Amino acid sequence: MPQHASVGRGSITVDHLPPDLTRELYRHMRTARDLDTEAVALQRQGVFPAYVSVRGQEAAQVGSAAALDPARDFVFPTYREMAAAQAYGVDMVGYMATHRALWHGGLYDVAASRFGAVNAVVGGPVPHAVGWAVGERLRGDDGVALAYFGDGASSEGDVHEAMNFAGVYGAPVVFFCQNNQWALSVPNERQVAGGSIAARAEGYGMPGVLVDGNDAGAVHHATAEAVAHARRGEGPTLIEALTYRVEPHSTSDDAGRYRDDSEAERWRRRDPVALLREALTAAGHADEAALAEIDGQALEEARRIRDGVSTAHEPDGSELFTHVFREHTEELTRQRRTWKEEVEL
Repeated sequence: MPQHASVGRGSITVDHLPPDLTRELYRHMRTARDLDTEAVALQRQGVFPAYVSVRGQEAAQVGSAAALDPARDFVFPTYREMAAAQAYGVDMVGYMATHRALWHGGLYDVAASRFGAVNAVVGGPVPHAVGWAVGERLRGDDGVALAYFGDGASSEGDVHEAMNFAGVYGAPVVFFCQNNQWALSVPNERQVAGGSIAARAEGYGMPGVLVDGNDAGAVHHATAEAVAHARRGEGPTLIEALTYRVEPHSTSDDAGRYRDDSEAERWRRRDPVALLREALTAAGHADEAALAEIDGQALEEARRIRDGVSTAHEPDGSELFTHVFREHTEELTRQRRTWKEEVEL
């Protein structure tokens, strides 16, 4: 059975964490919240064709990403890990350019950032993370891979195969499931047999941890333990962070067609940013003046990123045909020639 961290609906505590860490978690979460608001506005203005909100999942993402070492670990995200990218130190103008569809996977350096490109394949990042982790051990290095995926992706065969492979070979991977309780329009009870994703870990021969995904401190602690476990050569861990997708699946989705907003409203009242803010003051880690200063810095950073991505230079259209294959095929050459003829008309 999974190890249960506190998964409640009340307040949280950060007494067990250093004050500088909790303030840093809050700064990243506050920045991600403000940037999320700006990103939705950019989509409404036609700058982004579409956007997936991370609102309500900031603690799960920031708490986990901040527990990694960007110098040696590697993150494999889905399409909703903006807050994780922010906490991991990714160039956010380059990252957010993904949503403008400017270039293959955004304008940031994936290898240098050690943060994978946005992956819209359901469950797709999970086998990639295992492959990287096995390669890391074969090289004799001690990096750890973290794979993000959702509750819906946990029903994919790719995820099962990756976890089984990692369990058999003891791969240094943290499988991090953000269980936001909706696989697009399908609720947990209609697609997660047994009611728990973390409980599946036992069948793969690895620890399973269920954690309150709205408690940044609890998420950070659980992830740090899982990373240390993998770095010691003790194999993978499956973490299920229980949270909620308070916004629609994307800006193209109408959540009112399949769920009662009263449920989302209950989770909005347990907002992870507000919870951490309250915990910081209760623990004496920051007073209102310090938090107001962080809020101001976060808003300024979010607006800087917004302006940067809004005005980012569009690459030449010919780059559509680069990095598709190692060597250009006859068909790709034909397509490029046709494209060139059309744009030159």
